[in-house]
Amino acid sequence: MTTEPSAAAEEAEPGTPSAGPESGGPEAGARPDETGSRPDAEAHEAASPDAGEGDTAEGSADGSVAPEGSVPEGDAAEPGDKAAAGDAAAGDSAAQLSEAEAELAAQRELRERIERRKAEKEGPVRAGAKLSGKAADLLAAVRAVESGEKPPASVFTEPEPAPRRSAPEPVRQPQAMPTAAPAPVASEAVDTVRAVLVEGGAPEALAAQIATVLGEGADTQLREDPWQLLRVTGVRTEQADGFARALLGAECGPDDERRGRAVTVWLLEQAALAGHTALEVQALHAALAQRSVPDPDAAVQSALAEGDALIFQDALDEPGTPPAPAPSEDEGEEGEAERPVRVLIGLERYALAEESLADGLARVVNSLPKEDGSAADWESAATGSAAELIRAVSGHGLVLHTGGEASRAEPAALTAAARSLGLRVCAAAHTPDGRRRFAALLAAAEEARGATAPDQSHDSSAGTPGGADPDEPVTTVAGLLSGAEGPGRDTDGMLRTDLLIVLDAPQLDVESAAMLAESLPDGARLVLSGDPGVLWSAGPGRVFADLLAARACPQVASRTPDPGPVGELVSGIGIGELNQVAAPGKEVVIVPVRDAGEAVHRTVQLIADSVPRAIGIPAEQTQVITPGHGGAAGTRALNTALKERLNPGPGRFGGFDPGDRIAYSPAPGRTVPGHVVKADADGLHLECAGAPVVVPKERVEQAVRHGWALTAHQAVGARWPAAVVVLPGDAAQALTRPWIYTAFGRAEQHLSVVHGVDQALPRAVAEVAAKPRTTRLPALLRAQVPAAG
Repeated sequence: MTTEPSAAAEEAEPGTPSAGPESGGPEAGARPDETGSRPDAEAHEAASPDAGEGDTAEGSADGSVAPEGSVPEGDAAEPGDKAAAGDAAAGDSAAQLSEAEAELAAQRELRERIERRKAEKEGPVRAGAKLSGKAADLLAAVRAVESGEKPPASVFTEPEPAPRRSAPEPVRQPQAMPTAAPAPVASEAVDTVRAVLVEGGAPEALAAQIATVLGEGADTQLREDPWQLLRVTGVRTEQADGFARALLGAECGPDDERRGRAVTVWLLEQAALAGHTALEVQALHAALAQRSVPDPDAAVQSALAEGDALIFQDALDEPGTPPAPAPSEDEGEEGEAERPVRVLIGLERYALAEESLADGLARVVNSLPKEDGSAADWESAATGSAAELIRAVSGHGLVLHTGGEASRAEPAALTAAARSLGLRVCAAAHTPDGRRRFAALLAAAEEARGATAPDQSHDSSAGTPGGADPDEPVTTVAGLLSGAEGPGRDTDGMLRTDLLIVLDAPQLDVESAAMLAESLPDGARLVLSGDPGVLWSAGPGRVFADLLAARACPQVASRTPDPGPVGELVSGIGIGELNQVAAPGKEVVIVPVRDAGEAVHRTVQLIADSVPRAIGIPAEQTQVITPGHGGAAGTRALNTALKERLNPGPGRFGGFDPGDRIAYSPAPGRTVPGHVVKADADGLHLECAGAPVVVPKERVEQAVRHGWALTAHQAVGARWPAAVVVLPGDAAQALTRPWIYTAFGRAEQHLSVVHGVDQALPRAVAEVAAKPRTTRLPALLRAQVPAAG
């Protein structure tokens, strides 16, 4: 491990941190963003807090942000400053001019103003830009959450203190992007909703979104229950309260039953964005009390009575402990009632998904595998490091496989072996990059067996409607579920496969996992393979971790270590140790920095010069990873600086120019890196994973952001020849072992760490585990599947 490579030392000028876009110290109270998943979904980043909550973009003290896509302050001020200077100069000399000269000067001034107005009109115009007061605050708050500037409100913490100003990159959020374009809403319905919003002082720009969410009679619903405004992503409870007061007047109060019910559902939605599939009733009551609901229990009961939420009672038996003894005849019902349980409240969609997943997995575990070869055939195929995995799959319907990046060769060997036995096999990765890497491993495994794997090095047809190919063994999970990739489905809607191998299994949320389990035909086998040390899914649930804890099926742990200094470093982090590793070829480099401004400066220096010159990896193959979107060294600040150095341009289409690296989010929790090709009337043309993508201009703001710098949640499932991980001082409190493990593990050959967190890094590796998530899957599985061994 090297501290500051010689190439970087040659380029960097000591004592010049101000060369970065922001040379000040880390912003107070900043907390980096890690969702989806939300997600983008993204998030959200659903698994952890968003950077924007503590370090937000320009805006008011309550966290409101300036219109997204606005010009940075420094740039925007320049034309106005010049105009003001010209006006002042004209005023000083006017007294000395003749009448004709004064007229000419006035005409020139008028022409200049007209030209400035034309130039301003040519730029993007943001809806709601002229709003002020409460309406502006509400619209800004909605956009802040939709864009990733702020995370879903935590159900366990108080609101953050007033934020500070940050970097000027337009705020965008893939997390609010729907999986498909919503059905168009009639203009009459939008107009009626707009009238209600205006009456309540809310921004008109929310009308279409509310009409879509609430459906038919949206205006009546909103007028009768103004707290339905909380159904819009990003609206906070205090803003919904203000809207309700404007509509209801004296009738409105904190004890209103409608308010308690709406806030209950809102808190459950926020919990889902943070990864929980349900909340314990005590935690929900506490969160309701924080939001000034005077009777939390009554609010929960109202939500249950209306069917907005469901209640569950799960036994408290821990995985691996003997089940509670059955009550004797003498004890009767009384003995049964004494069994300890925990009471959970959850939303129906996640409850049904979790129950469906448990049912599907139980069916896979309990059904006999399809007759597909003799035991001798399977045994003869069980060779090399994958032998244990192949033997486990031969006799079981569900198998879990764990290991790092190098262990992916074992599922590849399993795929080749099963195909040689005549099975229909499909492997699904989380990202197109994961699909490409596994396809290369499969080709090597097929070659070793003397077979030929289909060529999937080019993905130009992947992801196109109707593009499913029965002979395509490697897909993405999203492509497989949508039918755009993979073997397709039979007349019963089941996947045409005998063995499904899901890679990057920790990234499965409960809904995706349930759809996969439901899609498996009887007798099919399922292998879930992944690295348990990486960040969990952007969506709710922790499917892979819950299955490992439940011990309901065989588990095969790979013994194949990740190679090289980077692999050695990451493996140590996985067990809580930050080791010093030998890096004779500068495979691992530490670049210490004093503040966020210097961090940005050194990052740009590494990407643009030091890594290409000293390591031989070009800038386009190097990925920057940082804890959050906001802050003085978040993705927005870094992307602004990197664009200025690597691909400067006016950003005439929503801040983008041809050649810009981007991160495209087609759905919550999914991020696909790519680059901009062009822009026209159809929208922004991208190339992502070798496939052309056209994003309509009205969706660019939510679906696309610059991609030279990503968060670890956006980067999970992909790898690059080189990675630069930026750890600014304001990120210290948000670092966890899974985040560090994931970020460092994105590098294949070279890792540079821009280090400004001092002892917070080893402390996080040793002590800070993943934040717990409340789920029901372990209890549901225990009721249907006995523990294995």
